[in-house]
Amino acid sequence: MSEHAATGAGHSKSGDLVLLDYELWTESGDKNELIDTSRADVAQKENFTLPAGYEFGARPHILGGDDFPAALETAIAGATVGHEVEKEFAAAEAFGERDPKLIELFSMHEIERLPEMRRENAELDVGTVLTIRGRRGRVVSYTAARVRVDFNPPFAGRKIRAKFKVVEPIIEPSARAQALVDLTYGRGKDFTVEMHEKVLSITLPDRAKFDLAWHAAAKSRLIERLRTHVHPKSIRFLEEYVTPTPKETKAAEEKAEKTAEAVLETPATVSPDEKKPHAKGGHSEGAHPAKS
Repeated sequence: MSEHAATGAGHSKSGDLVLLDYELWTESGDKNELIDTSRADVAQKENFTLPAGYEFGARPHILGGDDFPAALETAIAGATVGHEVEKEFAAAEAFGERDPKLIELFSMHEIERLPEMRRENAELDVGTVLTIRGRRGRVVSYTAARVRVDFNPPFAGRKIRAKFKVVEPIIEPSARAQALVDLTYGRGKDFTVEMHEKVLSITLPDRAKFDLAWHAAAKSRLIERLRTHVHPKSIRFLEEYVTPTPKETKAAEEKAEKTAEAVLETPATVSPDEKKPHAKGGHSEGAHPAKS
């Protein structure tokens, strides 16, 4: 394992909430692939895009958490604040070795009954991600009757190379709360966060009010993190629903009517085959290499 870093003062430690700047690569033979990065210039060069709601730039990170493989988390937690470190990790230290037993065969009938394959625009192809009996896997090959699914982590069997810098610790309580919202749910800038006399108030944006992902998982996890890293006396989630004026209501109705008319006037372009939630064609098993 190679390492180079400039010397400096001030070390981070496990459990700290910090801003982290990083790039993470996977290596397999002569192939290098960017897994994730906070750096816009690196992403642009590699045509790497972020999920909606996320932005490039140093990101909130809880040192010693579970966002990265354990060996990488340990290395980040021991880094000197403000100085870049580069390390390589063997496959066993990263995402683990590939396990042939985690590649399993399923009938096409069983695959077609999965919720994600019953959607109108569902398509099955090599690389399609499926959730089967609570496990997520990727399709590696298929025929008209059978589908082979790989449940190994996407980058299992590959060593990784990481460049990272702990930019600074996040200290101020409101800033810590805002960072934890961004880390847990994303779109942290859309939330209004205020701390007054140990009472933490978080105003939800419209998107979160109606988002099942927020209500089902993110909210409870955020509360746990806020109690651990901010220590408020109480936490308030505020939702505001503004009643539109008659003028605004009329404008919204007119916009909806125009949209409906445009849809009706637009000729259908979806072929019957595109609506079928099954394989595109007769690929033989083993014809496609496993993708990670």
